[in-house]
Amino acid sequence: MRPDDWHVTEDLDEFLARAGDFLRSRPALHTTPLTTLEKMRTQEAKVFGTEPVVFGLLEAGGEVHAAFYRLPSRRLTLTALSPEQAEVLASHLAGLGLSVTGVTADHDTATAFAEAWQRHTGAASAHSWRGRLHRLGTLTPPEPPPAGRGRAVDEAEHEHLMGWCREFAADVGETVSIDAASWAGTRFAEKRYTYWEAPDGTPVSMAGVNPLVGGQVRIDPVYTPARLRGRGYAGAVTVEVTRAALTAGATDVVLFTNPANLTSNALYRRIGYLPYADFTGYDLSLPDAPAPRLRRDG
Repeated sequence: MRPDDWHVTEDLDEFLARAGDFLRSRPALHTTPLTTLEKMRTQEAKVFGTEPVVFGLLEAGGEVHAAFYRLPSRRLTLTALSPEQAEVLASHLAGLGLSVTGVTADHDTATAFAEAWQRHTGAASAHSWRGRLHRLGTLTPPEPPPAGRGRAVDEAEHEHLMGWCREFAADVGETVSIDAASWAGTRFAEKRYTYWEAPDGTPVSMAGVNPLVGGQVRIDPVYTPARLRGRGYAGAVTVEVTRAALTAGATDVVLFTNPANLTSNALYRRIGYLPYADFTGYDLSLPDAPAPRLRRDG
């Protein structure tokens, strides 16, 4: 494989025309690129920052074998690469003078690229995120379900919704501003939200879903305030949005968990979600340079 097998561009339409079929060929594994690229296609580019997004694809024999994009934050998101492919890509990007402040991919790919980037640039790597991707097998609703029902979040409840998104972000360690002015630029903005409400109409849990793209829907976030946990609300609202995704035509319904959170991992397994792949994010920084804080895609 040669460095010039990688084609790099800032043209989203060109990239989607060449890499779209490849990304849709494995919709569950490519859930983050599919949803992030759809957000780029349908919204103003400035929601991601002021610098242009850089796209890349690996072509050989007339077929696309891998793809990446680098956001204005200069964080790189990669599809699966072999160690050799990661080495060549790191060399190629370094040769182009493109800086990379972080990388997110399946665990083996992210690790291979971080190590290769260090060899070519001297940048140190530090873990910034770990996520376990789960894919729906057979949906198994809890029996009996908790009292209440699921319903779409009303536009008049936007302030309440933003408050819960802020609490969720704090719970998972994300540094993000969530208010009326910043909402459109956050990863929470383009989702559809469902509340599970108690019989008296009080919201007790929520789940968001990304738009259906390439046959896949990703559930994110799922949040129940701490005082209301342990009552089955998170499982119930997850089942509610899963059913809606299947009804809408999704062939793959997926979600990420923190591998260290045994409670949430067990919950999702009970209702039919099975571990599919482990993902890792690294911060990449040169000596004496501050490491950036992770901003999740999509």
